[in-house]
Amino acid sequence: MSVEQDAPAMGAARMPRPADRLLDMAERLAVLALFAVFVHRLLPPLSGLVLIERAHPELFWQAAGINAQVLLLVLAEALGVALIMLRRSSPSLSQHTLDWALALAAVSLPLLFVRPAAVAAPVAAFIATGLMLIGLAVQISAKLTLWRSFGVVPANRGVKTRGPYRLLRHPMYAGYTLTHIGFLLGFPSLANALLCVTVLALNVARITREEAMLGRDAGYRAYAARVRYRLLPGVF
Repeated sequence: MSVEQDAPAMGAARMPRPADRLLDMAERLAVLALFAVFVHRLLPPLSGLVLIERAHPELFWQAAGINAQVLLLVLAEALGVALIMLRRSSPSLSQHTLDWALALAAVSLPLLFVRPAAVAAPVAAFIATGLMLIGLAVQISAKLTLWRSFGVVPANRGVKTRGPYRLLRHPMYAGYTLTHIGFLLGFPSLANALLCVTVLALNVARITREEAMLGRDAGYRAYAARVRYRLLPGVF
């Protein structure tokens, strides 16, 4: 994802060309379409909550817990979509096919294929919701720090070092990982486990590609020298 600094970013002086604007619009439309499909798939079960309460009052809190986790996922993604719609265009948006493929795959797989499964035991569900809340908080903090610099496809909009970026170079991906692990604990299934591992691998690949681009910026190299870890403190 892009980051921002007070000093001019690499390529910031060049105005976006028509091709840059076209790519930027393509990214926005793709993200908006994926989010619409995601909401269409996951929100309808919420309408059944009242019916469950009336027919089986003893299952109400279990159903409420399921829907709370689904809503957390929707809210986390909704903020990112809103920021992408409002952000400024960048002349440095990557035009590499691999960057687009990694970004769109990492974003689309959870939105298109994540699904509630057999509900975990109450203790596991409690831990799952807690992890999702922490992951959501990390995501929101990172997105609000980036603000109009947030994006899906790699682009250098500068280097931001405040907020969670003081601790990790890619805190948003850390937040996504916590959210996905929490969802997996709440809805354990082989399909969700494979999805979680696949998306983590894609995000690690995205980090590598993004840092290859951002590493050409002296400001980012200085930032990377100060903040050692990318995703998990003490490990990576």
